Amino acid sequence: QFEIAVGAILTQNTTWTNVEMALKNLYEAGILHNPEKLLEYPEELLKNALRPAGYFNQKTQYLRAMAKFFLRDNNSPTRSELLAIRGVGEETADCVLLYAFSFPSFVVDAYTKRFLIFHGLIEEKQTYREIQSLFHNSLPRDVYLYQEFHALFVEQGKQFFSRKPYGP
Repeated sequence: QFEIAVGAILTQNTTWTNVEMALKNLYEAGILHNPEKLLEYPEELLKNALRPAGYFNQKTQYLRAMAKFFLRDNNSPTRSELLAIRGVGEETADCVLLYAFSFPSFVVDAYTKRFLIFHGLIEEKQTYREIQSLFHNSLPRDVYLYQEFHALFVEQGKQFFSRKPYGP
């Protein structure tokens, strides 16, 4: 669960390829799976390990905040508890809920929004919660289904919605 939360933070504002390099660095340092060890790890070494994922100064602080959260009793965190963690926004909170804790909370990422806008299903000004509500109100609350939809949006996004002009 902690590794998934780490990945969700590292994914912010970068590509998965860059996240993989940072995750590899954390794994090799022996701190990827252990929030206590991550907190004890020297800050400059942690920043260096996170460098491939970008924004390493901020992400160092965000990961330390997430590690502290995991060290508290949190077998089933709420969305509001996750949002209270420094550096955790709606998308990151929903990723952690869906993938780390198997809670059915639909993840809306940039690819999802671009896809829906391109196909005329939403307007550009719609908020994260409005878009998420479309899925929550239209689909059964099912973890596997939400994960599958998210994966499909990511795959479509990589192929067609990563560079302007968007679309096939």
